[in-house]
Amino acid sequence: MTTTSERAAGSRVRQASHHVSQSVFDGSRLRVVLLVDVNDGAQQEFLEAYEQLCNQVASVPGHVSDQLCQSIENPSQWLITSEWESAPPFLAWVNSEEHVQMVRPLHNCVRDTRSLRFHVVRETGGPASGPDAAQRRLQAAPRIGDGVIRHALTFTVKPGSEDVVAKILAEYASPEPKVDDSTRLCRTSLFMHGNRVVRAVEVRGDLLAALRHVARQPEVRAVEEAINPYLEQDRDLNDPESARVFFTRAALPAVHHVTARDQDERAERHALYYPARPECGMRLAELLAHQDEAAADDPRSPVLRSTIFQRDDVVVRLVDVRGALEDGDPAHILGLSDPARTAELTTLLDDAADASRDADPARLLELARMDFVTDRRAPDA
Repeated sequence: MTTTSERAAGSRVRQASHHVSQSVFDGSRLRVVLLVDVNDGAQQEFLEAYEQLCNQVASVPGHVSDQLCQSIENPSQWLITSEWESAPPFLAWVNSEEHVQMVRPLHNCVRDTRSLRFHVVRETGGPASGPDAAQRRLQAAPRIGDGVIRHALTFTVKPGSEDVVAKILAEYASPEPKVDDSTRLCRTSLFMHGNRVVRAVEVRGDLLAALRHVARQPEVRAVEEAINPYLEQDRDLNDPESARVFFTRAALPAVHHVTARDQDERAERHALYYPARPECGMRLAELLAHQDEAAADDPRSPVLRSTIFQRDDVVVRLVDVRGALEDGDPAHILGLSDPARTAELTTLLDDAADASRDADPARLLELARMDFVTDRRAPDA
């Protein structure tokens, strides 16, 4: 299982920048809420599966405690809450193959689940600020978001099929952006790096509802079926368990988002891929996050917005850049204006990607740049 370093797990709460609307790297405690709808008559089976899972989770680094609650109004509705030292160890576990296998018995007896993750900002029994608050690992200040939820999926295709897959993904008809009265698809961006595909989505409202809406659209289902023969990981979207496992493994969560300045309609969107050494993905993402935060006040930076996605050893940075990518300073676009940080990045990159040991920013940018497939915005998004 991928674990986080002691440095990440033990980091202290940091003062939030007003440029950062989302981050898992402030060191505060995490509360995870899982809403579960259990199949009729499967309550005992569910309870036994939970007890087995609970015993296994107890040994996961960063896990503090958990609770299981049953609704007093509807016995089919259950609530699982867990507390973690911080977000990185939870994300390392929930995105691991070990987790996929660990929760399989639970899914055999449930109709639906919904996972929510929260940083602990305040709690009773102590001050909201000062050294005691830092010791209790509370988020220092509330984040000011823009109402947009960012998420990505990543998967690999068979070598040699890249051009065919890119053509399929570029030419499909866009789905209806309106999900319901409170949820709307805003933007979908697709990029490739070699045989790896990254699909990033921006949603206002309920992310899960939006993803389910998209999965039901005929034009999207046709595309998914068309690329099935080229996937390295087999899947059957007509089999709920096969589809669930595939999309669980494909999930690429957003771990940090920075808005440096107002968006420019002429801005170009690009994606950069940073394949990390084994067990270095979270550290690499954290390094990029701190650099993006520090660069947000630098008027020389052409990056208007940056979103970092990370899962295991895959790190992707989606950037909106003022002007053409070739016109900007490669170090600023990479998020590495500090030469010392650039050198540190090369120690975290996988050998296959780190062909430039002199840490030349132009060479690193060339290696990291992903190929554009499509970028679609919904009207009035």
